[in-house]
Parts: sequence; C-alpha cells; structure tokens
Amino acid sequence: MSFHEVQFPTSLSFGSVGGPERVTEIVTLANGFEERNTPWADSRRRYDAGMGMRSLADIDTLIAFFEARRGQLYGFRWKDWSDYRSSGSLVEVDFDDQVIGTGDGATRAFQLCKTYTSGSAFYQREIRKPVQGSVSAGVQGDVKAEGVEFEIDLATGLLTFDEPPGPGATVTAGFEFDVPVRFATDSIQSSVASFKAGEIPNVPIVEVRI
Repeated sequence: MSFHEVQFPTSLSFGSVGGPERVTEIVTLANGFEERNTPWADSRRRYDAGMGMRSLADIDTLIAFFEARRGQLYGFRWKDWSDYRSSGSLVEVDFDDQVIGTGDGATRAFQLCKTYTSGSAFYQREIRKPVQGSVSAGVQGDVKAEGVEFEIDLATGLLTFDEPPGPGATVTAGFEFDVPVRFATDSIQSSVASFKAGEIPNVPIVEVRI
C-alpha cells in the first residue's frame, strides 16, 4: 500500500470532528424481530479537518500537505485527539496500560493493541502506527528497556523482545499512536476571507486498512 510515514500537522487536526464508524446489516423479519450482522470485524474512522477561519500560512501548510500526498493516493498518519493513548485521554501512558499477549517461551514478537471494555463486552483494536519514543513495555510486571530488551516497528506496531517471555508471562505495553488515514477527496476548496485569513470548509479524512 502507498503510505507516507508522516503525520498530518497536529495544529490543523486539533479541533477536527470524527470518530469510529461501523457497518451493520439489519433485516426485519415478518414477526417484527430483527436479525443483525456486520461484514466488518473492525471499525473504520472518519474525520473532517475543515478548519473554518485560519491564517493563510495554515492554508498554505494544508495545501502543501495535500499536494505532497497526491490527494487520495498516499496515506499518512493522523492524530485523533480524542483517542491517541493506550491509557485513555486523561491519564499518562504507562508500561502496563494494555495486555498485548501471553508468553509461551518461544514467541518474541507481539502486536500492539488497545482494548475497549464496557461491562462484559470488549473490542480489541490492533495498533499499527505507534508514535516514536512513546512505547514502553513490560513482562509479568517488570519494565523492559527499549533498544536493549525490545524493539518497536513504528510502521507496523510490532513489538519484538530480545528474549521470548516465559510461558504464562503477561506481556503489557503503553504507547501513544496515530491512525493510518488518507484524504477522502481529490479536491480541496479554499477561499480567502481577508488579506490575513482564509477558510477551508471541508477536508474529509478516512482510515485505511494496513
């Protein structure tokens, strides 16, 4: 897949609107009951980075970013300000935020993931784009050192230990992460409201599978 490992300017994504989207197929039976199913195992996020009134410098930055991605052609990283930490929005990241696996004495590589829990129901989301310098990890409560005891692939979210965790050992991780996205349009429309400010009413962004 065509993807650029570059983050959309966070000063422009702050204040954007968006979040997870799911597809549910609903069939209403003759007796009034419903059957519900989904073809998607995972949700897909959509955002609108429409900026409203901004400086002309911000508009220059957006247009340059859009042109460098060739519109919808190349994906990029997006910071979802409402959901970018393993710990939740209001808590600092720690090494034991998320359980990402259990050791078996042989497996060294584990995929970063984040679990969303409500009551007895939960959803586990794979994290593919961790932020550089934000990842910490532990095995059975012992903190491991990045670059010495484990490595993280920033392009895939795969965490690899130097030594495989022992059988039954709980593997945990904490991290910040981006969402892999692309522009959902091949055109950007802007207007200059004054000599120092302009407006871009709609900049649709959609998550991509990687």
